[in-house]
Formats: sequence, structure tokens, C-alpha cells
Amino acid sequence: MSSYDVIVIGSGPGGYVCAIRCAQLGLKTACVEGRETLGGTCLNIGCIPSKALLHSSHMLHEAEHNFAKMGLKGKSPSVDWKQMLAYKDDVIGQNTKGIEFLFKKNKIDWLKGWGSIPEAGKVKVGEEVHEAKHIIIASGSEPSSLPGVEIDEKVVVTSEGALSLPKIPKKMVVIGAGVIGLELGSVYARLGAEVQVIEFLDHITPGMDAEISKVFQRTLKKQGLDFTMGAAVQKVDATKTKAKVTYKLRKDDSEHVIDADVVLVATGRKPYTDGLGLDALGVKMSDRGQIEVDTQYKTNVPGILAIGDAIDGPMLAHKAEDEGMAAAEVVAGKHGHVNYGVIPGVIYTHPEVSNVGATEEQLKEAGRAYKVGKFSFMGNGRAKANFAGDGFVKILADAETDRILGAHMIGPMVGDLIHEVCVAMEFGASAQDLAMTCHAHPTYSEAVREAALACGDGAIHA
Repeated sequence: MSSYDVIVIGSGPGGYVCAIRCAQLGLKTACVEGRETLGGTCLNIGCIPSKALLHSSHMLHEAEHNFAKMGLKGKSPSVDWKQMLAYKDDVIGQNTKGIEFLFKKNKIDWLKGWGSIPEAGKVKVGEEVHEAKHIIIASGSEPSSLPGVEIDEKVVVTSEGALSLPKIPKKMVVIGAGVIGLELGSVYARLGAEVQVIEFLDHITPGMDAEISKVFQRTLKKQGLDFTMGAAVQKVDATKTKAKVTYKLRKDDSEHVIDADVVLVATGRKPYTDGLGLDALGVKMSDRGQIEVDTQYKTNVPGILAIGDAIDGPMLAHKAEDEGMAAAEVVAGKHGHVNYGVIPGVIYTHPEVSNVGATEEQLKEAGRAYKVGKFSFMGNGRAKANFAGDGFVKILADAETDRILGAHMIGPMVGDLIHEVCVAMEFGASAQDLAMTCHAHPTYSEAVREAALACGDGAIHA
């Protein structure tokens, strides 16, 4: 029986980062992973492969729509789907092998197999039982579905199946207008598929700033995505090659049927804790199937902690990473901390969408006095030169103190631009602090400064 200071269950962004940080802090560490490769959902069948397909399909869009405007003449490229998937798989391989290297570098043992916790202080992997002073559960999440919708990962698929379809469908129905549905819907729309998005609510991207959400939906419509809003999917009838989606409109309860070659079920994710033995251990769980933890990520069972998608909070890789580092600090006797008020969200469509902090709707509900600074990318020289003038930056600041309360962006590279505001918020900066900081010209980041200026006397280029 091998013995460790820490055993981390799961090697996704939360788990592998946690394991590395534990090792850096001098703890003898092992990580349990049942997949053939490290990295969890994100690196293998989620964030990374979807970004590869988003990038390649965006390059196709640029060739078809913008190259000729720049004097780049010639026949638009044809799509070699097998090669595109091979490129995606190569990107996955590079990332997962990178984690293997980091494990070896930090002397972390990879316990290959699916783990369970027969009792506190012990982790069973296959037939072997290992001892650990601390066990950190980072088991992640899995796609959730709807009643009457059976997933086969061939015709009715989750994000996993959508990343490896044998061919590009002529007609795709996407159930759910959240991040995953819109990103993958964008990929297939660019590749020539007819994409129909069915959403239960009356707006896309639940929880997003309402103004951004409206502009985002209009932009996606221009790109060819069709939306049916306020619709409740009743069932999906699938054959080997086709599917029929039945839904009811909430406004009049009328029933409709739509045909598809592929149905992508993108109705969110749920914690994956099956097989860990948590019930027998008496680990407290929430009504939503999440592991309950305190502010130090400790469960009610001594020696067992949990992080990432398995606990409460946004199911984001970077949130899990931060919690992984914080939990490692805790078990090493230090103080682990995550500022949940400054966790950015990004949607990697084109244009990108990003946000951090409070929305206008949240501030109004809280009765908070605030001011708004906005700037359109149409006033940004770099954006116009790159055919990327759609969208804007919005900064929300306290009406009295000018402290930045949130930021919401739609436009080019805003998934990167949002971090300027994240750092500012982490330091408690005002909009004026951001406005007085020199920004290089010409860059997209000038739009952030202009929005900050608009919180005061006004933007320069608006």
C-alpha cells in the first residue's frame, strides 16, 4: 500500500493544477485519472478541441468573406473535414502530453484508473488501495440532458460527440442557447450547416448582461444561426441517420416538429460524482448533486476536500484552477483564497463575448447607484482595419466612488481584453485609474480605455 500526503481524484484543470501546486509546496502527491490521457473534459473533449475547430472555421470564414477585400484573390479553400479533425486531435495531444511532462517534472504519481474512497484516508484505484492524509475530489462534470431525449453520440450528441462527427451535417438543431451550444453552433454554421437553436428562455446566454445578450443574438443571426426562443423540447425521435425534434412554444402551447441530421444537446452540465462512494462516507451533498464544502473546500468528512465543477459555482476551468491552487494551500497549512467576484466568463465565437463582475440587471436589483461607460469598436482603428468593428465595451462603475463594479464586452479578442478589468477590480481600481493608464495605439485595448473615459467626462473617439 503506497502512502501520500495528498491524492487528487481527477486530472482536469482543477485536479492537475491542484496536484502540481501540492507538489510545489513539498507534499508527496498522486493524481487519479481513468482516461487514457490527462486533462479531463476540458483538454480532451471540451475547451481545447472546441477552440481548435472555432479557429479553423473562422479562418475559412475570413477566406470566404474578407480576403478579397484585402487584395488576397483566389479560390476559397475547400474543407477537408478529416484533416480538420486531425488538426484538432493534434492540438489535444500536445496539451495532454504537456501535463504528463509537468507531472514527471513535479514527481507526481499518475494512478491510472477510476478512483473511489472506501473510507476516509484511503483511495481505491482498480484493485489497489492507497493511503492519503488528504483527498481532494476534482471529478468534474458531465453533460446533462432532458426527459425524452436519449443521447447516442451519433445523431443525438453532447459536446463530446459534436467534436468528432463523421461528416458535417446539412441541418443541425442545437438545444440550449448557452456557451457550448452557441460556440459549436457557430463552428458548423461556418462550415455550411443550417443551424437552428431552440432555447427555453426568451433570451440567449442566461445570466449575461441583457444589452450584450441582445446584440450577441442579432450578430449570430447575421452569421446564419436561426433561433426559436421560449420553446420547451418535448422529445427527440432518432433513427440511425436522422432525428425529429418536438417542441412546444411557451407563449401559446403550440406543438412543432423540426427535422435534423444531428441534434446537439447543450442544456448544461451536472457534477460527476458517481462511483466515488460519497453516500457511504456520509459526505454532504446539495439538492443539485454538488458536494458541499466550507470556505476552505473541506467537506464534512475530515481529510476530504472538493473543488471545481463538483462543488457550487460557475462551471469554468479557470474557476476550478483557482480552487485547486487554494485547496493545495489549505492542505499545506497556508491560506487559500479565491475572489469569486472577479472570475471572468468568455464565449469564443466571433466576435468574442466576455464579462466580469456585476451586470446592470444585478446592480438595479440591488438598488446600487452606478454609471455606465460604453465605447463601440467602430471607433477603434485597429478593429476597423481588421473587419472587426462589430461590438462594444461597457464598464459599470459605482456612481459615487467610481470603483469598477463590472465589465461586459462583445468584439474582437475581448476574451483577452477582459483581464485588464479583472486586474483593475482585484486592486479595487476606479474607472478613472483605467482611463489614466496609457494604452498602446493602435490596439483593441484602447476600446477598454475609451469605455473607462466614458465613465467620466466622455470618450475621445466617440
